[in-house]
Order: sequence, then structure tokens, then C-alpha cells
Amino acid sequence: MATVILVRHGRTSANTGGILAGTTPGVELDETGRGQAEHVAGRLAAVPLAAIVSSPLDRCRQTAEIIAATQPGLPAIRVEDRLTEVGYGDWTGRPLAELATDPSWAVVQHYPSGMRFPGPDGETLRAAQARAVSAMRDWDAAMADLHGPTAIWLACSHGDVVKAVIADALSARSMGPEVR
Repeated sequence: MATVILVRHGRTSANTGGILAGTTPGVELDETGRGQAEHVAGRLAAVPLAAIVSSPLDRCRQTAEIIAATQPGLPAIRVEDRLTEVGYGDWTGRPLAELATDPSWAVVQHYPSGMRFPGPDGETLRAAQARAVSAMRDWDAAMADLHGPTAIWLACSHGDVVKAVIADALSARSMGPEVR
């Protein structure tokens, strides 16, 4: 089994503006976000990454590109659609302060696995977790096959997706290696 380093994209104007960006195209890193990505890149410069896999959204690709610039000889960044942001449906693009008054907000905060975001593009957090975990397992197996079991690779995604992947990993670990 290879080792993956999970990275959440750097800050965006949507983050500072309190907007749930979701899958809105064109949301890019702000100056602080670029600095955050540069800081992470500096910390990872000595780690020999076999690959970088990124969500297709701009803010993740920009973060991944900044990290990749410190990795001589690294293959091109791979874009993985299954690492995209959660489909927040009708909540996409709305202010968090407004969403916090929605009765469903309590579900997201206290029972996230029970939430389906409203609208035709709304996704459940379980579905987002399932697709992201599937991607992680596929890429991890590919990295181990291509580069050996000591390979280290990086996945750049979004906060809720990263949390969902970690929750799955912790759950699988507590259940024993046979569930992996």
C-alpha cells in the first residue's frame, strides 16, 4: 500500500466572503491561498512524490500546480473528477450565514451522513464519500503497482471531501485490515 498525503486547496475569495462555492467554476486562489499553497509546497519539497492527483476545480488545480513546481521530474498532474467538491445543489453560491438559518444546517452539522443537499444537483455526503474513497483506493493501488509499496503521492481536494476520506480510513482501520 502506498502513502497518500491529503491536501485541501488554499484559500479563495469565496472562503473569505463566507460563500459556499461548491462546484462553481472559476473560483481561484486568492493571494493568501497562493501563499498557503507555497508554504505547503516548501514543506513537501523534500518528499519525493510519485504523483499529484487533483480535483478538477480551479482552486485545487492551482494548489496542485504550486506544489508540483517544487517536484523536479514529477509527471503531469492527474485530474480526478471523483475528487471534486460535494454537490451542494441549491446551496451552491449562497452565503453561509444565510444557510445557517436553514433547518437542514443542523443536519449537516450534527448528522452529516444523513444529509442530501437540495435541488437537482444535490448530493448526499455519503455519495460524495463513496466516490472520493473509490478514487483514493484506485489511485493508491495504481501508485503501489507503478512505484512500489513505499510510493508517496498527493491528492488535492476540498475540505468536506478530505474529511470524508479520513473518516472512511479511520472507520476501516478500527474494523481491521480485512475491510480494506
